[in-house]
Amino acid sequence: MANHSQFGFQDASSPIMEELMQFHDHALMVALAICSLVLYLMTLMLTEKLSSSSVDAQEIELVWTILPAAVLIMLALPSLRILYMMDEINEPDLTLKAIGHQWYWTYEYTDLKELTFDSYMVPTSDLPLGHFRLLEVDHRVIVPTESKVRVIVTADDVLHSWAVPSLGVKTDAIPGRLNQTAFLASRPGIYYGQCSEICGANHSFMPIVVESTPLANFENWSSLISS
Repeated sequence: MANHSQFGFQDASSPIMEELMQFHDHALMVALAICSLVLYLMTLMLTEKLSSSSVDAQEIELVWTILPAAVLIMLALPSLRILYMMDEINEPDLTLKAIGHQWYWTYEYTDLKELTFDSYMVPTSDLPLGHFRLLEVDHRVIVPTESKVRVIVTADDVLHSWAVPSLGVKTDAIPGRLNQTAFLASRPGIYYGQCSEICGANHSFMPIVVESTPLANFENWSSLISS
């Protein structure tokens, strides 16, 4: 999870988030190279008396057309690759439905019979020692580690957004519409997120907690909850 002095991304806990972080670094290096080149040319123009009568305008136009096109290709190819990776998965191991309300989440495990619960933020007065204020919930989303999880997101009243940064997912919850995202948790852990669409007075008080656990533990939990 994020801390108070953190300026970068949270640690990646899914393959998609790892790809997004690598693309961010790639785009940042491209932008740095462009800024350095522009700064060098500006400095050169201000400090040197450059004059030439032999430069062909057509050659200049060719350079400033081909160079930006090459930069766009360098950014577009890895971006399209990630978009295809984030596309719909055909055979998920688990399907989860997240429904946004003012101001809590309802979760339905559509593959498991009668497994539905509401997830409310734990008030500060009831927060156990060592838990995180404004981030802990009374019922966490439990998913198996290294399993493809499809999340169907919608809302019951107003716009919400289901987001867990370390898993690389952020999907709008729109009333009357089903949006879909997917993730795969690479390792066991607890991942925190929050509603990322302003949805009213208590927008800041509907956190999301996803707990990734080994498959055997998940099966034990689901059997206990369903019984």
